[in-house]
Amino acid sequence: MPKVVYVDDAGGERAVDASVGESVMSAAVRAGVPGIIGECGGCLSCGTCHVWVREEYRDQLGELGEMEDDLLDLAVGDRRAGSRLSCQIEVTAELDGLVVDVPGEQVV
Repeated sequence: MPKVVYVDDAGGERAVDASVGESVMSAAVRAGVPGIIGECGGCLSCGTCHVWVREEYRDQLGELGEMEDDLLDLAVGDRRAGSRLSCQIEVTAELDGLVVDVPGEQVV
């Protein structure tokens, strides 16, 4: 079972077992990861699952779609080179160990 590691703004790490085919957002919500809200349930309409994907994993992700790109402009945390909506990242066996940073501004 692939693991996804969520890192908060203080550097604290939380590793979550995720199922292949599940989104990085749904794995976080299921595990109660602070800062990953997923208000729209992964329907690509809210931006409350913004993460910063670490550079070493970016090439393994699919292309950034137009709607995701637009929503990232409205995300709470600063937009960076690795900004993605975690609802749009599908967990695969190859992504085992994926590390994403959660913007501190999203943690309530």
